[in-house]
Amino acid sequence: MAQPEHSGKNFTDLGVAAEIVDALAQRGITHAFAVQEYTLPIALKGSDFIGQARTGMGKTYGFGIPLLDRVFDDAAITPPDGSVRALVVVPTRELCLQVTEDLRIAAQYLEIDGRKLELLAIYGGVPFEAQTDALKRGADLVIGTPGRLLDLNRQGLLDLSGVEIAVLDEADEMLDQGFLEDVKKILSQTSPRRQTMLFSATLPGPITALTREFMNSPVMVQADNASADATHATTKQLVFQSHKMDRMSALARILQTPGRGRTIVFARTKRMTATVAEDLASLGFRVGAVHGDMKQPDRETALDAFRTGTVDVIVATDVAARGIDIDDVTHVINYQVPDDERTYVHRIGRTGRAGHSGTAVTLLGWDEVLRWKVIDEALGLGLPDPPQWFSSSPEFLETFQLPADVEDRVGTPRRVQSNRIQVNRAAPSRSSQNRTGKARTS
Repeated sequence: MAQPEHSGKNFTDLGVAAEIVDALAQRGITHAFAVQEYTLPIALKGSDFIGQARTGMGKTYGFGIPLLDRVFDDAAITPPDGSVRALVVVPTRELCLQVTEDLRIAAQYLEIDGRKLELLAIYGGVPFEAQTDALKRGADLVIGTPGRLLDLNRQGLLDLSGVEIAVLDEADEMLDQGFLEDVKKILSQTSPRRQTMLFSATLPGPITALTREFMNSPVMVQADNASADATHATTKQLVFQSHKMDRMSALARILQTPGRGRTIVFARTKRMTATVAEDLASLGFRVGAVHGDMKQPDRETALDAFRTGTVDVIVATDVAARGIDIDDVTHVINYQVPDDERTYVHRIGRTGRAGHSGTAVTLLGWDEVLRWKVIDEALGLGLPDPPQWFSSSPEFLETFQLPADVEDRVGTPRRVQSNRIQVNRAAPSRSSQNRTGKARTS
């Protein structure tokens, strides 16, 4: 099993086509991350591989560069003719769009007989017509979510029989969302002589079984160790118990930590996501929200606002956050404890990426301590007994470098970017009423 170490190799050293090297260099991308240094030589030869890597390790180009390179110029691949030659399957719409954007950057100079290599994103939540029309015009590479891919395939609108390279990205997330059977049906429609690449942060039993069924003697590339190294070494992890009546105050004050940049706040439900975003907006924070009850264009609008800096806080459910692929997120805050250790790894993997430092903060309800202990033990974090802090506790203020007179409000109330759940309250939230920072008990 390969254990990647960064060697500083550039993409030319790794044998990547000059057209791809030039395209990436225009964006300042010249040297490979560790996971790319190991996957590229394997993938460029056409071998199957399993990459175990967290988000933020550079895995998109770990599979995307060899995929584009081989489709563009590899005698073992049938020359592109506008039919689907390569397929990337991803768990969410947002990740679909992000991967498509990254691959388009790398593919911008790839031409075959005077025709540019055509990439197409296929995902649900939008009308079929634009996607089916694009398929009729021709697509060499499709990036898609399982449900929409299977729908189009069943209707005879998406022929997968010519797919000679298939990628499964974030396979464990597809398992968690119940897409595993759809993925199997999709793979069974592709060419039996295809190359298959799989990336996953964790490798639970069903994913391992999938690799045995659909992969041919795959090489294992592990960019992460199991246990504590499942989280970025550059991410500082802070965990404390926070009373539910004081939690919004704690969150509002953490967001005033000196040096805080783009921040993702995680909640477990769509309604809680909307509520937290509304509370923060009422306190003057520039905040957006993404969750499953929002229409796809609204979700894209909110994510674009976050990427461009129009808002610097995004409140998200786990599923919706899969498309947030930004290297300079400084903080991830778990407003509610995730369900399990895999979800925790995925959440905090949104910060501390690509060599940047980051901070992950987890606020525990007093009824969530047992769930946290399970996560802590599974990952070997060594944080089984988090302290009890209020938003006015000296330890809290010292940890987040806040003055004693810090308040919740930072400005006049704002609107939440693309929040589609109406939050009705009989009275303002406790955060906007209580300015002393003293917690109330229940």
